[in-house]
Amino acid sequence: MRITRALAAAGLAAAFLIGAAHTPQAVAGELPGGTRFFNDPESQVNKWVAANPGDSRQPRIASRIASQPQAVWFSRYAPATVTEDVREVTSAASAKGETPVLVTYQIPNRDCGGASAGGAPDLASYDAWVRGFAAGLGGGPVVVILEPDSIALISCLSSSELSGRYASLARAATAIHSANPNARVYFDAGHSAWNSAAVQASRLRSAGVLTSGDGIYSNVSNFRRTTDEVAFAKSVLTQLGTSSGLTAVIDTSRNGNGPASDNTWCDPHGRKVGENPTANTGDPAIDAYLWIKPPGELDGCAGAAGTFSPDYAYELAG
Repeated sequence: MRITRALAAAGLAAAFLIGAAHTPQAVAGELPGGTRFFNDPESQVNKWVAANPGDSRQPRIASRIASQPQAVWFSRYAPATVTEDVREVTSAASAKGETPVLVTYQIPNRDCGGASAGGAPDLASYDAWVRGFAAGLGGGPVVVILEPDSIALISCLSSSELSGRYASLARAATAIHSANPNARVYFDAGHSAWNSAAVQASRLRSAGVLTSGDGIYSNVSNFRRTTDEVAFAKSVLTQLGTSSGLTAVIDTSRNGNGPASDNTWCDPHGRKVGENPTANTGDPAIDAYLWIKPPGELDGCAGAAGTFSPDYAYELAG
């Protein structure tokens, strides 16, 4: 899917945090409507805006994209620094009274070898990385988007590899909650034009969302319209059971014009940013609209995945 900021994993050898089964923190809408999400001054778009004051594209990109809070991705495997790297973000957010949105993106066989291939070398290394990631979360509110594509995209995995992945995702969420009980962990639901709600819900159950998660997310790095994603997410939640207490978040970073006519997902032209990030969705089943995929960071066709393109950002901001 994408690769961005150079942050990553911990090779800690301590015994894994198991803990009791997690009860979702919310029964619909635990994330307060007034939540202010973190705008990372070290993001690629903010750095570009600061470095290019004379560029004719700068005012539009600054006002429409850089002004909005976006997720911070932990996507490059560098085990020695992940705790410090996470703490840098969570501490900065805490100092501003804001809630950071963090994306873990290190699952082995990531993207099934596609444009964003990579991740930890094996599940044991991934488990250690997650422990290091969790150790930097602090104690304040934080949203964790757990491994985009990890549940929706499984075609490259054998049955034993899939079972191992599901178990590791459940352990990851447990480790995060054990380190920070105020963290909300959302599991991968793909999007409305991918797997059916019933199929995705079945996979989510296998990955432990009912015992380890707080909710699901949809549309990460895609372009499906918000109304379609809300309906899809609610269908998945219904399949998971109305008593589960799970909720959903939707990535609205690039869905302002909906998908391309041919459903191209990789750097299509003619797309626009969508609803600004907010926890005030007016829908108790939907915790937030978030900019999980930072607008302007490429998917891997117009340039290397995760590279910031001012031309593409300018187009999206139009």
